[in-house]
Amino acid sequence: MKKLVPLILVFLFVFFNNDIIIAQDWKYDLQEAKLLAKKTDQNIVLFFTGSDWCPSCIKLEKNVFSNEDFKAFAKDNFVWLKADFPKRKKNKLSVDQQNKNKYLANEYNKKWVFPVILVLDKEARVLGVTGYRRGFGSKEYISLLTSFDSFNH
Repeated sequence: MKKLVPLILVFLFVFFNNDIIIAQDWKYDLQEAKLLAKKTDQNIVLFFTGSDWCPSCIKLEKNVFSNEDFKAFAKDNFVWLKADFPKRKKNKLSVDQQNKNKYLANEYNKKWVFPVILVLDKEARVLGVTGYRRGFGSKEYISLLTSFDSFNH
């Protein structure tokens, strides 16, 4: 019983403390992301990831997207859209979500490269593309993502 109490406390802390679990308010549907982008007058960041098999994808989520500075920036500046392609059976997505993600890949990631990060305008036109950049932290990604918009004005 003594060993069980700390495990229960960790479980409660992790599952009720959203700051640990959620980095961005991810959307999983392009139409929903476009509507929100128009409503908030923000661009869309589309992230292609293999959340359970792609080491660079996992590093981006852990080291950049979960950073406190990045989370604050992300919340106020972009609509976040995720297209995940997990391989493990336990992480399998619904058929509907798989179809949405395949559509996104066919439109924006034809070479099926992971990770890929695209900045899209409110109409889902590509403003810029990047991927995992070794040595880039949250500040460098913030600068890069915001620079894509300035190239197109």
